[in-house]
Amino acid sequence: MTRPRRLELVSYSGMGQQLNTPAEWARACDAFATWLRASGKPESTVYLRMYQVRRFAITIEKRPFDVVLDDLAVYLSAHRWSPNTRRATRSGLRSFYRWAHATGRMDHNPAELLPVVPAPLGRPRPAPEEVVQLGLHIADERVRLMIRLAATGGLRCCEIAVVHSSDLRPSLDGWSLIAHGKGRRVRTVPISDHLADEIARADGFLFPGQIDGHLSAAYVSKLVSRALPEGVTAHMLRHRYASVTYAADRDIRAVQELLGHASVATTQVYTAVPDGALRRAALAAAA
Repeated sequence: MTRPRRLELVSYSGMGQQLNTPAEWARACDAFATWLRASGKPESTVYLRMYQVRRFAITIEKRPFDVVLDDLAVYLSAHRWSPNTRRATRSGLRSFYRWAHATGRMDHNPAELLPVVPAPLGRPRPAPEEVVQLGLHIADERVRLMIRLAATGGLRCCEIAVVHSSDLRPSLDGWSLIAHGKGRRVRTVPISDHLADEIARADGFLFPGQIDGHLSAAYVSKLVSRALPEGVTAHMLRHRYASVTYAADRDIRAVQELLGHASVATTQVYTAVPDGALRRAALAAAA
C-alpha cells in the first residue's frame, strides 16, 4: 500500500479503547456522524459506527476516500472476531462508504461488494428460576426492582434505565407500562398491579442518575449482574421473560410484540421450547 503523508492524529475514546485517528479520517467521521444524526439514528448507533470506522482508520495506511474493496476485505479477514463482531464491523464500513458515495465524496462504494457474513444460529439463554429468586432475595430494593422489570416485564437495560412514573397506563384489565426501546420505538407492556404500585411511588424517574436525570443502561446492567451468580447476565432475564410468556399460550407473535422485536426470527432466539414439548410432539407422531 502507498504510505500517505503524515497526518495529525485526533484522540478518540471508544469502547474502552483510546483511538488516535488521523485527522483526515476524524473529519470524515465527524461529517458521517452528522449525517447519521440528521437521519434520526440514536446516539448509541452513532457511537458504534464511529468506533467501527475509527478502528479501521488506525490500521489502514490510506486516506478515507482512497480505500478500495481489497483493503476492506483484508481488514475483515485479519481478525479473529466472532461472527457477530465481523457482521457488525462490515455493516459499519458499508454504512460509511454508502454515505461517502451518496454525498459525492467517492464515485463508487468500495464496500458494496463485501462478502456476506452468515449470522450464527442463536439459542435461548433464559435465567433459571432459582437464579431469579436468588437475585431478588439478595439484592437491595433498587436492584430488586430492576430484576423484576427485566424478568417479569421483559425490559432491556436501556429501557429499565429510563422508566418514569408517567409511563404507567391504566386499562380495564390492569396496568401497563410504556417501554422506550431501541431506535426511539415504544411499546406497551402489561405489568402486575404490585409492580405498577412500585413504579407509581417513584414520582419521576424510577432510577435517578446523572444521565439526563436517570442511570445509564451500562450501570443498570452492572448492578443487576452483580446481584446474579457468575455467568448470568441481565439480558438472560429478558430471555426468561420470553420463554415464560411463550409457554403460556405458545403465541410467538404475542411474545414478539411484548419484547419489541422487529422480526419473529429474533424472538425465536429468545424463547426456549417448554419442558416436555419435544417429547409430546415426538410421541404424537409415534401414536
